[in-house]
Amino acid sequence: MRKSAVPLIAAVVLAGCNGTEQTAPPAPEPSPSTSVTAAPPSTPAPTPAHHKLKPGAKGADVEDLQRRLKELHYDPGKADGKYGPSTQMAVWAFQAVNRLKHKSTPDKSFWEALDAPKEPRPVAGKREKDRVDVDLKRQYLVLYKDGEPRLISHISPGSGEYYCAKDPGATVPRCRYATTSTGDFRTGRRFTGWETSPLGRLYNPVYFNGGIAFHGALDVPDYPASHGCVRMPMHIAEYFPGLLGTNVPVHVRRPG
Repeated sequence: MRKSAVPLIAAVVLAGCNGTEQTAPPAPEPSPSTSVTAAPPSTPAPTPAHHKLKPGAKGADVEDLQRRLKELHYDPGKADGKYGPSTQMAVWAFQAVNRLKHKSTPDKSFWEALDAPKEPRPVAGKREKDRVDVDLKRQYLVLYKDGEPRLISHISPGSGEYYCAKDPGATVPRCRYATTSTGDFRTGRRFTGWETSPLGRLYNPVYFNGGIAFHGALDVPDYPASHGCVRMPMHIAEYFPGLLGTNVPVHVRRPG
């Protein structure tokens, strides 16, 4: 059973989610008497962006990729030339928006899409200028400001697994499925820092559906893994609440 723990406050109503426990030579000149055969033309080297990159890679090519993702509103973290988890999750989000398979090593289709990227598709008929769209199927969210994408992030929603836990003050556990419900909601209560709940800990949570929140987690895999909340990378959770006000529309869907 996939799960990870995350932070919340004991006084808070049991959130339907969890996070992850914190335990961060030049060729020689031919002689005049030597017959010379013309060398075949060399294959041109790939441009930096099209080198074969994968997690763990370092160098200018990775930095170019990071800067390009930032231009397109994906956040790979600091453009430091290191292909780490933050860059990997930004690549996943880009692949999801462009209807590509999640792959650790970007392939030809990825580089082609990076040259001619698609805009994220709105998930709902309501398209407020300031809103958050959540695509549960492809695991990404888009935060819109003034009608334009300001941030596109990889997420991990509810795993769908069956679990039991005690609500605060209860003596008998209540059982339910770890789902992130679809629907139209609005942002409400928030907490700064690590908040602890019976299900784990959440970083900088912003609640939008009862005990369901957007929050940072130390583990945001490429599969649904939470108890219902929408996990996001820690480096994005650092500033996400500052971009998202209170009473902002949130549309959660599972598009076909």
